[in-house]
Amino acid sequence: MTVPAEMTVITISTPGGPEVLLPQHAPVPEPAEGEVLIRVAAAGVNYPDLLQRQGKYDPPRGHSLLPGLEVSGIVAKLGPGVIDVAVGDRVVALCNGGGYAEFVAVPAGQVLPLPEGVDLISGAALPETFFTIEQTLVMRAGLEPGMTVLIHGAAGGIGGAAVLISRALGAEPIAVVSTEQKAAYVRSLGVELVIDHSKDDFVAGTLALTEGKGADRVVNIAGGDMLARNIAASARFGAIVQLAGLGGDKAEISIGQFMGRALTLIGSTLRPQSSTTKAAIAQSLRQKIWPAFAQGRIGLPRIRTFPLEAAADAHRAMEQREHFGKIVLVTAFGQANNADKPIAHA
Repeated sequence: MTVPAEMTVITISTPGGPEVLLPQHAPVPEPAEGEVLIRVAAAGVNYPDLLQRQGKYDPPRGHSLLPGLEVSGIVAKLGPGVIDVAVGDRVVALCNGGGYAEFVAVPAGQVLPLPEGVDLISGAALPETFFTIEQTLVMRAGLEPGMTVLIHGAAGGIGGAAVLISRALGAEPIAVVSTEQKAAYVRSLGVELVIDHSKDDFVAGTLALTEGKGADRVVNIAGGDMLARNIAASARFGAIVQLAGLGGDKAEISIGQFMGRALTLIGSTLRPQSSTTKAAIAQSLRQKIWPAFAQGRIGLPRIRTFPLEAAADAHRAMEQREHFGKIVLVTAFGQANNADKPIAHA
């Protein structure tokens, strides 16, 4: 594959609103030892990207200063020592930044084959959120078949990944959403138990749906009093996976209730994890979750697409309250080489 000298990248000119995301030209990176150069078809947009743009989430030391944490594409070049992938492979990857670009270099352990039955554009919406849920809900919280999983923000990127991974592993998701439109969306993902928190109390709803037992696992992205309420909605020996603190990072809980239910609280951020840890997560996904796509046991999140150069518009769309599903930026290469899925700029 011919690799050009320059590419289009999206830069953050200064911390601020979506308008600070600017397309520019930059040299195509050379893959270092153990890295893979990917010609990007599409790049997923995630909440950490918005925080980085606002100046509230600095990349870890040694990571790219450019935004973009997940991509799909074609392997264009291999760095020294890479043996598990080949030039021309269709892949998805968790990036250490720099995904909003036409090419990106990624540690080989963070590169996975495009799941069978998944098109390139949709594939870009998987890595960041699936890595996050696999590490926390599956590998650390020990999700097992038959468990109930209370999922807040179930129509969003993280929530949707939690829904799909729960279903792939034989657990029962309980989706918490805020509108009827979002309720319809999570039902399209295969969820049978849905609570619209704009109408009903999710604690009471969870206890009713579980015959008073409570949820075995909870996936939460909200802060403030939500931790205390999630404790009230949890089953004995349950675990609460805290992935963000939207709405406030201070929480007051009953220690007695927490201890009495023998609960576990798990907090984590994916981006600072080591390449070794990320590679282990990738292998877990490949073994446990990727086959579910090929077998048709789980579907894909709703995708909205924007051209790479319209990253600012994509961020504006993601900041709207009515947003649900995932947003991806599509490169010119992605538009020209993704016959599986028409590009609909929404």
